[in-house]
Amino acid sequence: MAYKVTFQPVGIEMEVEEGETILDAAFRQGIALMHGCKEGQCSACKSLLLDGDIELRDYSTFALPDFEKEEDHILLCRTEAFSDLEVELLQYDEEALKKSVPIKTFRTTVEEIESLTHDIRRLSLKLVEPKEITFHAGQFVDVYLPGEDVYRSYSMANPPSQSDRLEFMIKIFHGGKFSDYLDTKIQVGDTLEVRGPFGNCILNHESTGEILLVGGGSGMAPLWSILNDIVDKGIDRKVTFFYGVRSRRDLFYLDQFSRMEQRLPNFRFIPALSEPQQEDHWNGNTGLITDVMDRYLSGSNLSEAEAYLCGPAPMIDTAIPIIQNHGITSDRIFFDKFVPASN
Repeated sequence: MAYKVTFQPVGIEMEVEEGETILDAAFRQGIALMHGCKEGQCSACKSLLLDGDIELRDYSTFALPDFEKEEDHILLCRTEAFSDLEVELLQYDEEALKKSVPIKTFRTTVEEIESLTHDIRRLSLKLVEPKEITFHAGQFVDVYLPGEDVYRSYSMANPPSQSDRLEFMIKIFHGGKFSDYLDTKIQVGDTLEVRGPFGNCILNHESTGEILLVGGGSGMAPLWSILNDIVDKGIDRKVTFFYGVRSRRDLFYLDQFSRMEQRLPNFRFIPALSEPQQEDHWNGNTGLITDVMDRYLSGSNLSEAEAYLCGPAPMIDTAIPIIQNHGITSDRIFFDKFVPASN
């Protein structure tokens, strides 16, 4: 049994199979709906049910509070259809809808593992079948744990021009299934299955305004991809990268950023330590990266600027109103919230 789903106000129609979530059906048909965790935890796909019968799979009330459910709000990643539906998209990007990339499954081999910090690893995968992938800078894929139906979502750190490989910056969480595999078991030559690409935090190449990149921890990955895509394509726009970590040992790629600043006169990298240690001998910015960003943006004309935010959900939730207070409208703010895995 298949049902028709009509999305307002964009007027897009698609089919959803019985037992399939609306978001999975969109992935299958190449429709780039706004999404994040795909597990009912982040609220990126929150929409309004205008008409029809549905059932919601388990979800976090942080993403969909009870009062919003009573007002017919739904999460597309947890919604199954039991009739034809009419849905109002509360968050959508018409530009992203035009850039849809089909979701595929790829077989890869582990090419390299590198420690970037005490708890962040760079993982490089070589594509085996298919041998190339099309993605947009800022997107992510699901990486499956060998021999298990368990995956973790990781953003690509390499630019789309490197279509024969995928690189990630992965934070190690003690006790995590994938973290344990990555930190103690993985070997060069291992086979990994990945599925994607997903995500709507992608660079708008048609804009000419200033670009703000805001990240924390492993949120560096998609922003590093976006930044290198800008370099690859020769895009001449002012770019400011705000990056927050706890202490000096959490910083990496400082030499690469220094070289990039020398190469790109309109680029500036602004790191900040929220908990600098005495042994850090740090003379740079201190405090939460959102506060540092707020100070730097004071007095700026950001009416044509765009912001791309990637990292922990609390950082993004704090950064968005600050950015809006400096004149960047919500349709020019793109983000990818990193949320803890549910399994």
